[in-house]
Amino acid sequence: MQNDLFSPIAPEIEELRPGVFLFRSHVNVEEFMKVVTSTAEKIPFRQMITPGGKKINVSVTSMGENGWYSDRRGYRYERIDPITGNEWPKMPKNIETIISNAAKKAGFEKFFPDSCLINCYKPGVGLTAHVDKDEIDFSQPIVSVSLGVSAVFQIFGENRNGKVMNIPLHSGDLLIFGGPARKFYHGVRKIKVQSHPLTGNLRFNLTFRRAL
Repeated sequence: MQNDLFSPIAPEIEELRPGVFLFRSHVNVEEFMKVVTSTAEKIPFRQMITPGGKKINVSVTSMGENGWYSDRRGYRYERIDPITGNEWPKMPKNIETIISNAAKKAGFEKFFPDSCLINCYKPGVGLTAHVDKDEIDFSQPIVSVSLGVSAVFQIFGENRNGKVMNIPLHSGDLLIFGGPARKFYHGVRKIKVQSHPLTGNLRFNLTFRRAL
């Protein structure tokens, strides 16, 4: 992977640490929110459970060729939604292009997502430190888009108890983590009570991945 961070081709990127790239106000929030709404109309948001039977606080849905899923059988990707029996909504080509182009600017030349997990956070809901490891190819990054109220994304490093980096994320921001940071523990602080003209008191996060 070659990083063109300091070249004129990608002046809008900030590299926060090796493998972690931030694009401030990078996406059209109305455009992305329409995709969230259309996806949820076909596959509604739901709270899944962990393999141990604990309810996950964040509500989720998916789009793309594969959707992330969790139940007592384990964490995995499914090509068909186990609840509705329907295919996941297709990822719009224009959205896929925006994500792939951002990844290319960060040095990930051949990232073409086949899955997008959409998280919905309510006030008081966060995400505990974890590592995304259900994907096949860890050379591929994860590209995250924030919509709605602000949040604090946390990166801990190789250990859950590592020194934390707190990254404020606002509506329209795009964050990429890959390379040396791909298997870092990360999470989201509990969402504070706020209001956004597009989403009310909610935060939506779209995470684009090459899953299978």
